[in-house]
Amino acid sequence: MALSVEELKAAIVEKAEKSPKPALYVKDFYACDPDAKPRVIKNLANELVREGKLMFWSSGSTTMYATPSRVKNEEKSGGI
Repeated sequence: MALSVEELKAAIVEKAEKSPKPALYVKDFYACDPDAKPRVIKNLANELVREGKLMFWSSGSTTMYATPSRVKNEEKSGGI
């Protein structure tokens, strides 16, 4: 059964916070709801960026998603 929009957004944020990697590709969020279409997940991830719950992080060659607090912590420690 597919998750509601709010449940899926909460699952995306939770995955970003609990992942061993500080920054994730949009495809990493697909597992949050296997029934959701990839475009829906990408749109929700972008909406979370606009809400300030996630942020874009760029390695120079690709753009990833991360929670703002994890990116700041990783940049301080040199982890990203």
